Amino acid sequence: MFENLSEKLLKPLRTFGRTGKVTEADLKNTMKQIRMALLEADVHFKVTKEFLKMVEERAVGQELIQSISPGQQFIKIVHDALVEFLGGEEVKDPINLSFTPPVPVMLVGLQGSGKTTTCAKIAGYLKNKMKKRVLVVPADNRRPAAKQQLQVMAKKVDVECFDSDLSLGPAGIAEAAMDYAQKEVIEVVLIDTAGRLAIDEDLMQEVEDITSAINPKQTIFVADSMTGQDAVNVAQAFHDRTQLSGVVLTKLDGDARGGAALSIKYLTGLPITFVGVGEGPTQIEAFHPSRLANRILDMGDVVSLVEKAQEVIDEDEAMESIARVKKGSFTLEDFLKQMRMMKKIGSMESIIKMLPGGGQALEQVKNMDPETELKQAEAIICSMTSKERRNHKILNGSRRARIAHGSGTKVSDVNRLIKKYDDTNKMMSKMMKTGMMKKLFQ
Repeated sequence: MFENLSEKLLKPLRTFGRTGKVTEADLKNTMKQIRMALLEADVHFKVTKEFLKMVEERAVGQELIQSISPGQQFIKIVHDALVEFLGGEEVKDPINLSFTPPVPVMLVGLQGSGKTTTCAKIAGYLKNKMKKRVLVVPADNRRPAAKQQLQVMAKKVDVECFDSDLSLGPAGIAEAAMDYAQKEVIEVVLIDTAGRLAIDEDLMQEVEDITSAINPKQTIFVADSMTGQDAVNVAQAFHDRTQLSGVVLTKLDGDARGGAALSIKYLTGLPITFVGVGEGPTQIEAFHPSRLANRILDMGDVVSLVEKAQEVIDEDEAMESIARVKKGSFTLEDFLKQMRMMKKIGSMESIIKMLPGGGQALEQVKNMDPETELKQAEAIICSMTSKERRNHKILNGSRRARIAHGSGTKVSDVNRLIKKYDDTNKMMSKMMKTGMMKKLFQ
């Protein structure tokens, strides 16, 4: 989602101060380019104005023109300003559950924003990450199949879905769900309310009725980040009628320009709590301002990458691979297992982007497709016999021709894969000898 913003922001930042000397004209020109990048990314004009004012004040205050490394210092100033506009301080828990259970949490938003899906995703997050017993409640008695949709999604994340009696109305459903949660000792109740194509009085009245009936401890607005500045306007309209406590931005994996994320916190004062990063039932992340700022400025997000790896990679299997490297018996079978473990974390492109300078690295290899290469490598190894995978040294010309034919590739592709495997093996052995591998898994 932030590719367009990143590209336009990084272009002036990478050239700023490259000669070691910076004039006032250089600073003025760079600020003009940043302004255009923000406005083209659909950042609200008021936010753009305040952002530039903050950056300029800090730049002048730190005497960039006399600095030894003005380029690096200026990037840090822009980074710190981005963090501040995205929310500032890190929030330990995206949802405050320090209340007597069951804790009612209401989700509101327009139709099509991904509210029902988000309800189930948050439930899965609370169950798996925070070890809470969660109940999701379909309180939308207007949209056909809304209840069935939430039931299906709840099954995917293995949480309980309340069997709402839709004839009771939204407030009645919420009250019945809270009574049920009290009896069943459920800790968190997530209520999925009805949406509309636009703000109207009926929608607001339903939200106010539920609020009066159960007094939710938190009311979260679900915003479609693809709508840009409209998401900010709708959030403010909800906030004026009912006290919102936070915002979830959905479809962050889409091709929106990113303006909503930068604008919504500053204009509404509401913290962004979660971001939806894909269509899968587990593809939701707690929002971290500094991590997103790092991604925008191509500084990587290694912390999130490690967290994802810890979730999907089998630790015993990983340690077994390390032991094989240590013994010098790391085979193509192990190489295949590693590639499959990487696929669990995400696409190769998404993994590379989380590494410092990953965006720039992808730009330099635009003609290469990491995902296609990974599939090709998997096909080649799967076309080998068990004996060949365990001892690649027996791969003579005829065997390589057979493997290429079986995997739909060329002999040159097979040769290139074997070379990559050899290089990886040598690199890992070197890391093992220097103790670097051990440090990575401490």
